[in-house]
Amino acid sequence: MMSENLLKNVRKIEIKSRGLSHQIFAGQYHSAFKGRGIAFSEVREYQFGDDIRDMDWNVTARMNAPYIKVFEEERELTMVLLIDVSGSRWFGTQKKLKKELLAEVAAILSFSASINNDKVGAMFFSDRVEKFIPPKKGRSHLLHIIREMLEFEPVSRQTNISEALRFLTNAIKKRCTAFLLSDLMDLDNKEQPRFEEALKIAVNKHDLAAIQIYDHRETELPNVGLVRMMDAETNQEQWIDTSGSRVRDNYARWYHNSQGRIRTILNKYQVDHVRIATDQDYVEPLIRLFKKRA
Repeated sequence: MMSENLLKNVRKIEIKSRGLSHQIFAGQYHSAFKGRGIAFSEVREYQFGDDIRDMDWNVTARMNAPYIKVFEEERELTMVLLIDVSGSRWFGTQKKLKKELLAEVAAILSFSASINNDKVGAMFFSDRVEKFIPPKKGRSHLLHIIREMLEFEPVSRQTNISEALRFLTNAIKKRCTAFLLSDLMDLDNKEQPRFEEALKIAVNKHDLAAIQIYDHRETELPNVGLVRMMDAETNQEQWIDTSGSRVRDNYARWYHNSQGRIRTILNKYQVDHVRIATDQDYVEPLIRLFKKRA
């Protein structure tokens, strides 16, 4: 049974997401994510302007009149959302937490897929796959995914994107469209080779795009003196003197380098990706992502 507050939040996200999906994203989504191919539909008499390459010569000879084959796009797709539920999703210093932005973006994608009659599934991952909701259609199924995004509590607070990608490769047998929704903050030098290998295998089987959620306070340290900081994924605490320019410069350099590694890997395997900040309107970045693929 959902609490009154949770039910209110689910309905709020549904109303906003359905509205945006109908008004803006459904057509963009349809253009960006094609079906599996072209399927034969019927044979009909030739009409002026038809492509003669589609002529059915056997029927034409039998009927003593020109007939063509009609084809339709096999539109139905399966979308799978790979949602990062590690501890860092609770961070947010601007308009909303990363967790809240993740839920809204995932809902937009889900309703856009649903409008196009596609199945939607979701995987919640930390340093393991915490929960998998198999792809299905229907409003109640989408609301179930949104509810889980808002209230799901993982066993672990840490992150391992490689595990999520390996699960996607093994669990979804047919080719699907997958969105990786994460802050992509765990790719240190040790994890990078494993991530790259898992990504390489996943993109050979599935159509993968990445949406990175971040907060501006993660990009640089403010000059506010002595600050107690805690790692959201390990709960380790440390006092840092942010008044020192060397400390701030080292952090900015680390962040810049880590983001550069991520972009390099995603570009190498032709994974379309966008970054969305917690204080940013996500409509424009998502449209930009869709247009990349159209």
